[in-house]
Amino acid sequence: MKLAYAFCGSFCTHKRALEALRGLAPGNDVTPVLSETVRTTDTRFGRAENLAETVRLITGARPITLIKEAEETITRGGFDAVIISPCTGNTLAKLAAGITDGAVTMCAKAQLRSLRPVLIALATNDGLGANLKNVAALLERKNVFFVPFGQDDPAEKPNSLVCDFGLLPAALAEALKGRQIQPLLI
Repeated sequence: MKLAYAFCGSFCTHKRALEALRGLAPGNDVTPVLSETVRTTDTRFGRAENLAETVRLITGARPITLIKEAEETITRGGFDAVIISPCTGNTLAKLAAGITDGAVTMCAKAQLRSLRPVLIALATNDGLGANLKNVAALLERKNVFFVPFGQDDPAEKPNSLVCDFGLLPAALAEALKGRQIQPLLI
């Protein structure tokens, strides 16, 4: 399979997103994509350059980081799927509104233009708040699919939603068949 695997800035979930990427990389042609935030931000979870190098080592490819290269690569590439993992609330809102202002949103736009699947592995602190309408909007959009998600800490972060990264391969298999994996809510 030919896949694009895009990282957004939910830094606390990058370790789980990397594990999912490690599971997908063998036997597949995976092109990594980094949002500008991921490409430039060092956090308590790690340094930006270390993440980029880890992704390069896993996939054997240099990450896409610019809108221009994202548009050219995805449009010409014949990708089976674009995976956004993790997908932040910010990126989710941009996708719902049709805003294309970075490499990740351009990858999604180019893939959807080709009527091919985009799989969202959600990780956002406001999924049951300001971003709930965006989840709903994207659930209705053709060729957009979600990895099953649920509240990660209902007591301390009642609006937070995070996908089960372990279900990403199964969600991808269903998305490639044009179906949303069920159950969606965990």
